[in-house]
Amino acid sequence: MKGMKGKKERFLTLLMSTERDGIIRTVKMLEKIGFFTAPASSRFHLNHEGGLLEHSLNVCNMALDLREVMLKRKPELEERLPVDSILLASLLHDVCKADIYKPTTRKQKNEKGEWEEVPAYDVDHGEFPFGHGEKSVILLLQAGLKLTNDEALAIRWHMQAWDLPFQSADIKGNFNKAREDCPLVQLLISADGLASQLEG
Repeated sequence: MKGMKGKKERFLTLLMSTERDGIIRTVKMLEKIGFFTAPASSRFHLNHEGGLLEHSLNVCNMALDLREVMLKRKPELEERLPVDSILLASLLHDVCKADIYKPTTRKQKNEKGEWEEVPAYDVDHGEFPFGHGEKSVILLLQAGLKLTNDEALAIRWHMQAWDLPFQSADIKGNFNKAREDCPLVQLLISADGLASQLEG
Protein backbone atom coordinates (compact mmCIF):
# COMPACT_ATOMS: atom_id res chain seq x y z
CA MET A 1 0.00 0.00 0.00
CA LYS A 2 1.70 3.18 -1.16
CA GLY A 3 1.07 6.70 -0.01
CA MET A 4 -1.93 8.40 1.51
CA LYS A 5 -4.20 7.50 -1.40
CA GLY A 6 -3.67 3.78 -0.78
CA LYS A 7 -4.18 4.22 2.96
CA LYS A 8 -7.39 6.14 2.43
CA GLU A 9 -8.67 3.46 0.04
CA ARG A 10 -7.85 0.76 2.61
CA PHE A 11 -9.61 2.74 5.37
CA LEU A 12 -12.72 3.24 3.25
CA THR A 13 -12.80 -0.40 2.14
CA LEU A 14 -12.69 -1.57 5.76
CA LEU A 15 -15.23 0.99 6.92
CA MET A 16 -17.68 0.32 4.10
CA SER A 17 -17.41 -3.45 4.66
CA THR A 18 -19.40 -2.98 7.89
CA GLU A 19 -22.47 -2.00 5.83
CA ARG A 20 -23.68 -0.12 8.89
CA ASP A 21 -26.62 2.26 8.67
CA GLY A 22 -25.30 5.78 8.20
CA ILE A 23 -21.86 4.78 6.94
CA ILE A 24 -22.12 6.84 3.73
CA ARG A 25 -23.08 9.96 5.68
CA THR A 26 -20.23 9.24 8.08
CA VAL A 27 -17.70 9.15 5.24
CA LYS A 28 -19.03 12.48 3.96
CA MET A 29 -18.63 13.93 7.45
CA LEU A 30 -15.04 12.62 7.66
CA GLU A 31 -14.24 14.33 4.35
CA LYS A 32 -15.87 17.58 5.48
CA ILE A 33 -13.96 17.84 8.78
CA GLY A 34 -10.59 16.95 7.25
CA PHE A 35 -10.11 13.54 8.85
CA PHE A 36 -8.00 12.13 6.01
CA THR A 37 -5.41 14.92 6.06
CA ALA A 38 -5.28 15.68 9.81
CA PRO A 39 -2.24 14.78 11.93
CA ALA A 40 -2.63 12.30 14.80
CA SER A 41 -1.13 14.75 17.31
CA SER A 42 0.50 18.15 17.54
CA ARG A 43 3.91 17.01 18.84
CA PHE A 44 3.91 13.28 19.44
CA HIS A 45 2.92 10.27 17.33
CA LEU A 46 2.38 10.78 13.59
CA ASN A 47 2.28 14.58 13.81
CA HIS A 48 2.21 15.09 10.06
CA GLU A 49 -0.43 15.41 7.36
CA GLY A 50 -2.35 12.16 7.10
CA GLY A 51 -1.09 10.97 10.49
CA LEU A 52 -4.60 10.50 11.89
CA LEU A 53 -5.48 8.20 8.99
CA GLU A 54 -2.27 6.20 9.56
CA HIS A 55 -2.89 5.95 13.29
CA SER A 56 -6.48 4.81 12.77
CA LEU A 57 -5.35 2.03 10.42
CA ASN A 58 -2.59 1.01 12.85
CA VAL A 59 -5.11 0.78 15.68
CA CYS A 60 -7.45 -1.23 13.47
CA ASN A 61 -4.74 -3.74 12.57
CA MET A 62 -3.73 -4.07 16.21
CA ALA A 63 -7.36 -4.45 17.32
CA LEU A 64 -8.00 -7.24 14.82
CA ASP A 65 -4.86 -9.03 16.03
CA LEU A 66 -5.88 -8.62 19.68
CA ARG A 67 -9.35 -9.94 18.89
CA GLU A 68 -7.81 -13.18 17.63
CA VAL A 69 -5.70 -13.51 20.79
CA MET A 70 -8.70 -12.85 23.02
CA LEU A 71 -10.87 -15.38 21.19
CA LYS A 72 -8.20 -18.08 21.47
CA ARG A 73 -8.28 -17.64 25.23
CA LYS A 74 -12.02 -16.99 25.59
CA PRO A 75 -13.99 -18.20 22.55
CA GLU A 76 -17.22 -17.22 24.29
CA LEU A 77 -16.34 -13.55 23.65
CA GLU A 78 -16.93 -13.91 19.90
CA GLU A 79 -20.48 -12.56 20.10
CA ARG A 80 -19.27 -9.51 22.07
CA LEU A 81 -16.41 -8.82 19.63
CA PRO A 82 -17.88 -8.93 16.11
CA VAL A 83 -15.52 -7.84 13.36
CA ASP A 84 -17.72 -4.93 12.30
CA SER A 85 -17.58 -3.52 15.84
CA ILE A 86 -13.79 -3.83 15.88
CA LEU A 87 -13.58 -2.00 12.55
CA LEU A 88 -15.95 0.81 13.50
CA ALA A 89 -14.51 1.42 16.97
CA SER A 90 -10.87 1.29 15.92
CA LEU A 91 -11.14 3.26 12.67
CA LEU A 92 -13.35 5.97 14.16
CA HIS A 93 -12.15 6.29 17.77
CA ASP A 94 -10.22 9.53 17.14
CA VAL A 95 -12.67 11.37 14.84
CA CYS A 96 -12.57 14.06 17.54
CA LYS A 97 -9.05 15.03 16.43
CA ALA A 98 -9.90 15.85 12.82
CA ASP A 99 -10.58 19.54 13.34
CA ILE A 100 -8.39 20.53 16.30
CA TYR A 101 -4.88 20.71 14.79
CA LYS A 102 -4.06 23.91 12.93
CA PRO A 103 -0.90 24.30 10.79
CA THR A 104 1.71 26.71 12.15
CA THR A 105 5.48 26.98 12.42
CA ARG A 106 7.77 26.44 15.39
CA LYS A 107 11.38 27.31 16.15
CA GLN A 108 13.66 24.29 16.31
CA LYS A 109 17.43 23.79 16.34
CA ASN A 110 18.81 22.11 13.25
CA GLU A 111 21.80 19.73 13.11
CA LYS A 112 24.15 22.75 13.14
CA GLY A 113 22.61 24.01 16.36
CA GLU A 114 20.95 26.96 14.64
CA TRP A 115 17.34 27.94 15.20
CA GLU A 116 15.02 27.63 12.22
CA GLU A 117 11.31 27.67 11.47
CA VAL A 118 9.79 24.24 10.93
CA PRO A 119 6.22 23.17 10.13
CA ALA A 120 4.17 22.31 13.21
CA TYR A 121 0.63 22.18 14.56
CA ASP A 122 -1.18 24.11 17.27
CA VAL A 123 -4.17 22.70 19.14
CA ASP A 124 -7.43 24.65 18.92
CA HIS A 125 -10.50 23.19 20.64
CA GLY A 126 -12.65 26.17 19.68
CA GLU A 127 -14.92 24.50 17.11
CA PHE A 128 -16.58 21.98 19.44
CA PRO A 129 -14.80 21.71 22.84
CA PHE A 130 -16.54 18.57 24.05
CA GLY A 131 -13.76 16.35 25.31
CA HIS A 132 -12.14 13.46 23.51
CA GLY A 133 -13.95 10.12 23.26
CA GLU A 134 -17.35 11.63 23.91
CA LYS A 135 -16.81 14.13 21.09
CA SER A 136 -16.06 11.27 18.68
CA VAL A 137 -19.26 9.47 19.70
CA ILE A 138 -21.35 12.63 19.29
CA LEU A 139 -19.89 13.46 15.86
CA LEU A 140 -20.59 9.93 14.65
CA LEU A 141 -24.15 9.94 15.96
CA GLN A 142 -24.75 13.39 14.44
CA ALA A 143 -23.58 11.99 11.10
CA GLY A 144 -26.26 9.31 11.42
CA LEU A 145 -24.02 6.31 12.15
CA LYS A 146 -25.81 3.52 13.98
CA LEU A 147 -23.50 2.52 16.85
CA THR A 148 -24.09 -0.31 19.29
CA ASN A 149 -23.78 0.44 23.00
CA ASP A 150 -20.48 -1.49 23.11
CA GLU A 151 -19.05 0.54 20.22
CA ALA A 152 -20.09 3.82 21.79
CA LEU A 153 -18.60 2.78 25.15
CA ALA A 154 -15.31 1.69 23.57
CA ILE A 155 -14.91 4.94 21.64
CA ARG A 156 -15.94 7.04 24.66
CA TRP A 157 -13.48 5.37 27.08
CA HIS A 158 -10.54 4.52 24.78
CA MET A 159 -8.31 7.11 26.49
CA GLN A 160 -8.64 5.16 29.76
CA ALA A 161 -7.31 7.02 32.81
CA TRP A 162 -5.82 9.86 30.71
CA ASP A 163 -9.35 11.20 30.49
CA LEU A 164 -10.11 10.85 34.20
CA PRO A 165 -7.80 13.06 36.34
CA PHE A 166 -9.67 15.71 38.30
CA GLN A 167 -13.00 14.14 37.42
CA SER A 168 -15.61 12.80 39.81
CA ALA A 169 -15.84 9.40 41.46
CA ASP A 170 -19.02 8.95 39.41
CA ILE A 171 -17.09 9.32 36.14
CA LYS A 172 -14.42 6.89 37.33
CA GLY A 173 -17.16 4.46 38.33
CA ASN A 174 -18.68 4.66 34.86
CA PHE A 175 -15.32 3.98 33.26
CA ASN A 176 -14.60 0.99 35.51
CA LYS A 177 -18.07 -0.47 34.88
CA ALA A 178 -17.70 -0.04 31.10
CA ARG A 179 -14.30 -1.72 31.15
CA GLU A 180 -15.57 -4.64 33.25
CA ASP A 181 -18.78 -5.22 31.28
CA CYS A 182 -17.64 -4.50 27.73
CA PRO A 183 -14.66 -6.45 26.33
CA LEU A 184 -14.49 -4.06 23.37
CA VAL A 185 -13.54 -1.22 25.73
CA GLN A 186 -10.38 -2.94 26.99
CA LEU A 187 -9.55 -4.22 23.51
CA LEU A 188 -9.65 -0.70 22.04
CA ILE A 189 -7.68 0.79 24.94
CA SER A 190 -4.98 -1.84 24.41
CA ALA A 191 -4.94 -1.54 20.62
CA ASP A 192 -4.68 2.27 20.77
CA GLY A 193 -1.85 2.19 23.30
CA LEU A 194 0.13 -0.54 21.53
CA ALA A 195 -0.30 1.01 18.07
CA SER A 196 0.85 4.40 19.37
CA GLN A 197 3.94 2.90 21.03
CA LEU A 198 4.94 0.39 18.38
CA GLU A 199 3.91 2.02 15.11
CA GLY A 200 3.69 5.73 15.80
